[in-house]
Amino acid sequence: MLRHMRYFLWYFLFLTTPLAQATDLIVGQTAPVIEATSLAGQRVQISGKVTIINFWATWCEPCRAEMPAIQSYFDKHKDQGLQVLAISMDEPRDAEKAQRMAAPFGFTFVMRQDVNYKSLGRIWRMPSTFVIDKHGVLQKNGHVGDAAVTEASLEALVTPLLKK
Repeated sequence: MLRHMRYFLWYFLFLTTPLAQATDLIVGQTAPVIEATSLAGQRVQISGKVTIINFWATWCEPCRAEMPAIQSYFDKHKDQGLQVLAISMDEPRDAEKAQRMAAPFGFTFVMRQDVNYKSLGRIWRMPSTFVIDKHGVLQKNGHVGDAAVTEASLEALVTPLLKK
């Protein structure tokens, strides 16, 4: 019995805690601070701009499918204070593959080991997209709701934030 209790405790403490942290992210409250180093070697900070944070991977077909929509939206709104941070969840050994896939796109790409994203919780589905407004307030929690990102969904959610 004691042995089963230890397994339960281990499961509860180590496997459910990241999910609990993810549910602690509340739309309308201050988002965690995110800092990164891009694939191009530039330091990236999220502050003062509306930011779309997109978690993706080279092996994730839905991730690759939504990148053109994100690019199209970014092209239309980048001059209005929009930034996109695409975080590759690929292994470090696959950085070159991720870099090749990122090359056609004009927004910022980073590898997971080069960004402090843990405060967003365990990324358990991909793609996952978060939106933070220019005041640092979480407007979309990537752990809940529809995971798909389309240009229309970005227009509906993000464009009003750019006008505030």
